[in-house]
Amino acid sequence: MVKVKILHRHDISPPVNSVSETVLPLTFFDIPWLLCCPIQRLFFYDFPESPPSFAQTTLPLLVHSLSLCLRRFFPFAGSLVLPLAPPQKPYILYSEGDSLSLTVAESTADFAQLVCDEVCDATLIHPLVPQLPPPCESDGARLWPLMAIQVTLFPNKGICIGVNFLHVAADGRSFNHFMKSWASIHRSGGDPTCANSDDLSPFHDRGVIKDLNGLEPIFLKDWWSCVGPSLSPSPTLLTVADKVRATFVFKKAHIDGLKAQVLSQLKNDDIDSESDPIHLSTFVVMCAFVWICIIKSKEEEQQRCDHSSSERGKDELYYFAFLADCRDQLEYSIPLTYFGNCLVPCFISKKRSTVLGKSGILHAARAIGIRVKEIRTGGALRVMDGWIRNFNIAKSRDLLTVAGSPRLKVYETDFGWGRPRKSHVVHIDASGAFSLAESRDEDGGVEVGLALTSVCMNKFIYLFEKGLN
Repeated sequence: MVKVKILHRHDISPPVNSVSETVLPLTFFDIPWLLCCPIQRLFFYDFPESPPSFAQTTLPLLVHSLSLCLRRFFPFAGSLVLPLAPPQKPYILYSEGDSLSLTVAESTADFAQLVCDEVCDATLIHPLVPQLPPPCESDGARLWPLMAIQVTLFPNKGICIGVNFLHVAADGRSFNHFMKSWASIHRSGGDPTCANSDDLSPFHDRGVIKDLNGLEPIFLKDWWSCVGPSLSPSPTLLTVADKVRATFVFKKAHIDGLKAQVLSQLKNDDIDSESDPIHLSTFVVMCAFVWICIIKSKEEEQQRCDHSSSERGKDELYYFAFLADCRDQLEYSIPLTYFGNCLVPCFISKKRSTVLGKSGILHAARAIGIRVKEIRTGGALRVMDGWIRNFNIAKSRDLLTVAGSPRLKVYETDFGWGRPRKSHVVHIDASGAFSLAESRDEDGGVEVGLALTSVCMNKFIYLFEKGLN
């Protein structure tokens, strides 16, 4: 595990008198994320600067540009307000003087090891993730901080910006809008005109979200049923002590090869009942390939450990879930810069005998592709009413989810130090998801981040290499 030395802690607020007190109600898109674990991402940059130089020039600019950025992205400095009992609704509150926690740290760890793709202990990077401050109680409610940031300097080598935030505040598009805006202001030298640019402005009016299907009361009732008296905005994380993590880079040629493999199986497979043309995007084929490889890896681990996989029925189900941004997929208009959550969950299930068969990737790709097409043809909200009630599926060992998307372009987050050397999604260590991002080094390529047990990881590496050859 990386050793870090905490140097300073700062409370960063928007500029004085720049933001009035604001209450943001939670929409039906936000409420399910009250049950989600915190989102944790790291951005690593080459940064050959000494500690004195960093303290005198870079750190003050980081602090100043973050403050300017929070003028537009003020909810991250605010709090999630959770009433102690129903039927009151949770909401986000920003008051004058609210702030987010910025930790400044230093480490002598091997920077090159932290940005490489090779297998390493999953907990190695955890000290680079800031801790969210504890909640406080006020006026019959519990107030939870929404975001914390940590900047860790690796003297004369690199720098890491770690962010920890509650998903109920923002989805991936909103978070990356914030990070790119902060980076842009910093890159400009803290120019106030850059901070005030309309191009950087998030859209905060929750009135654009129309609950045409009456989902909000359903979600609130289900949420209260799930949390009971605990009122925690996120579930307890699973242990990650026995996991390792690695990054797998799929070049465009590899992805095209996987698509060709699926199309070849399609010609040779009897799927008359599924005769619609298959939707075979990069996202679809990547998710299908990773899902099947992880299923096979876990099956082998279970067989080695307790032989339980041999006792499982062929009709038992494996589950996969992904999230779709529907800002431009609904019957009414939502600005692409809308700040908050605007995601719909897409659940897929397949029989064990199907996913472990010779055409497992084909059937997985077809199922995922069907859900993607449904979203694009007006079916975004069709199955949302059972989202929280189906949350227990997430406790199953047979559910796999995906975090991130190549469309978010995380490698375009440039603070003036160039593109990130590496970006890790840390919470997959506990959530059991895998992460997706665009390739740093090739247009059309994709990075997959995984955190698995050593047995599963070794099997996945074998299947990965076999699948690309």
